[in-house]
Formats: sequence, C-alpha cells, structure tokens
Amino acid sequence: ILLDKDGKRKHTRPTFSGQQIFALEKTFEQTKYLAGPERARLAYSLGMTESQVKVWFQNRRTKWRKKHAAEMATAKKKQDSETERLKGASENEEEDDDYNKPLDPNSDDEKITQLLKKHK
Repeated sequence: ILLDKDGKRKHTRPTFSGQQIFALEKTFEQTKYLAGPERARLAYSLGMTESQVKVWFQNRRTKWRKKHAAEMATAKKKQDSETERLKGASENEEEDDDYNKPLDPNSDDEKITQLLKKHK
C-alpha cells in the first residue's frame, strides 16, 4: 500500500499477466458485456477481483468504440473519395463523347486543339 503526501492511501495500477489479458481479450471477442455471474466466474478463474474485470471491460469497450469510430470515419472518407472519383469519371465520359465524334472540317481550331491537348 502506497501513501500520498497527505498520508492517504494511493491507488496503484494493477499489472495483469499475459495469460490474464489473453483470457480477457478472448472473452471480449465473444461478448462486449459481462453479467454479474459471468464476471464473478471470470474474475475467480483469473485470480482477479470482480471490480478489476469490470473496469477492464469498461476500458476495453471505450477503446473498441474509438477504434470502431475511426474505422467508420476512414471508410466514409474512402467512400466519399470513390464517389467523387466516379462523379469525375462520368463527367469525363461526357467530354469523351465529344472526342469520339468525327471532327467537322468547318469546326473552330480551338476545339480541336483542346481535344488534342486533353488526350495526349
């Protein structure tokens, strides 16, 4: 037990073994929330207190939500950029229609120059 400068008990952070973390992670993959009896059984089997298991799951859910939110944001950005790319491609297709039409010998030279520059 550690004491702070005022003589009050100072809480120390528990250090979990690799085996405990592995078991907690495996359980978390199966269920994000533990009911009381499940939490008690897991805590007993890992040699931890119920409150340690409870707090570990709370912290792990927070980490999971942040990661999930970041993945969703990345996916949305990717989808938005793909939508923009497809939108740009459809606009280019419209411009390509002009390119694929036979040139009118009487058309102005500027249009021919633009088409040639675009498709070099």
